[in-house]
Amino acid sequence: MTRDGLKSPLQKAAERGDAKAQYALGNAYSKGQDVSKSDEQAVSWYQRAAHQGYAPAEFNLGAAYYHGEGVVQDYGQAVFWYQKAAEQGDAKAQTALGVAYITGRGVTKSRDNALIWIQKAADQGDVTAQKILPALKK
Repeated sequence: MTRDGLKSPLQKAAERGDAKAQYALGNAYSKGQDVSKSDEQAVSWYQRAAHQGYAPAEFNLGAAYYHGEGVVQDYGQAVFWYQKAAEQGDAKAQTALGVAYITGRGVTKSRDNALIWIQKAADQGDVTAQKILPALKK
């Protein structure tokens, strides 16, 4: 619902099952844009889109679990969703998954797996991955 109580075209599309609209509505709730800010509502919409295999929503859902925003913090769930998005080529998810392997949050530490995912993200131009990569290669 918008702040005036009416459903926006975005909300209507999201309710019809449009994954991109669900993701966008999740972002709107996350940032409080044209709706009241609600991490819980953001997660709800990300979940709907993620369950349809929409990689950006999978990444955002992973980030919500990683940071405990709108859900109970759960590194295992974060890695689960990062992995799904990373396998679809989402560079931010590849970086996040690589960092999980570096830190051992949600997975067993593995420099080799970290290097694989960070390299994939760096090859796509992800700046964070490009900054991490040299230290991993030492």
